[in-house]
Amino acid sequence: MIGFEDRVAIVTGAGGGLGREHAKLLAARGAAVVVNDVGGSVHGEGSDASAADHVVAEIVADGGVAVADYSSVATPEGGEAMVQRALDEFGRIDIVVNNAGILRDRSFANLEWEDLRSVLAVHLEGAFYVTRPAFRKMKEQGYGRIVFTSSGSGLFGNFGQSNYGAAKAGLIGLMNVLKLEGAKYGIKVNAIAPIARTRMTEELLGEMADKLEPKAVAPAVGYLCSEACELTGEIWSVGGGSVSRIFIGLCDGYFKHPDEGGLLTIEDVAEHLSDIRDEDGYIVPFSAQDEFAKLGPRLFS
Repeated sequence: MIGFEDRVAIVTGAGGGLGREHAKLLAARGAAVVVNDVGGSVHGEGSDASAADHVVAEIVADGGVAVADYSSVATPEGGEAMVQRALDEFGRIDIVVNNAGILRDRSFANLEWEDLRSVLAVHLEGAFYVTRPAFRKMKEQGYGRIVFTSSGSGLFGNFGQSNYGAAKAGLIGLMNVLKLEGAKYGIKVNAIAPIARTRMTEELLGEMADKLEPKAVAPAVGYLCSEACELTGEIWSVGGGSVSRIFIGLCDGYFKHPDEGGLLTIEDVAEHLSDIRDEDGYIVPFSAQDEFAKLGPRLFS
């Protein structure tokens, strides 16, 4: 059985929904958990300590170990404070699940700048503010597991969610850098794109909502948080009993050698669209270096 004895986890936005299930599962398997939640509304307004307190009470009642934290992920000070809370209470930090989020949905033409700033601050900046102090400690320890909560809205697009989609896609860029920077320190960094009924999504899911329990997402997160997980840089779509890998592929494409056929022209692009878009023979780059590895032999053959 995969367990988390002697491991310490922070789960942000853990006062309800997905975060609550992540925190409860990690605690049930032996982790000491910092349950972070400012207790605000879906739109990021207000605060209420009872959200985090309730989840801590549930964990303790089930025999687990947890403490509440009410810091906002949207400030550097908040991120530092919750990591320090883990260190003060438990002496280390092994796992960070970046789950906190808000919604400010509007069509792009009607988007208010405050809606953009608020969503980026919680989802994208918040992941920076919480993860960096934890990442530094993980480097010292030579061990860590980080999970980012992305979304199909960012990976594939969703009407009315330009701010949310951009923030969620940005988390994939952060993941891809940290998987490289953490590699030699035993830090694995992955992401999920969950499909689940929460207070942020229940109005969008319609009749599917009852089949998409948040509890069905937590096991995949638990695995990615575990010592058993040797994967890094993965993106998983998770929900309703399904776990699927999402990846960014690089097609073989069209190539015109600049020393032989002259520089690429607009007409070349237009005439070779089928070659450019042909998905046969694609690769899945692990880093930007793989793009150069593909191009280099063609340029210098």
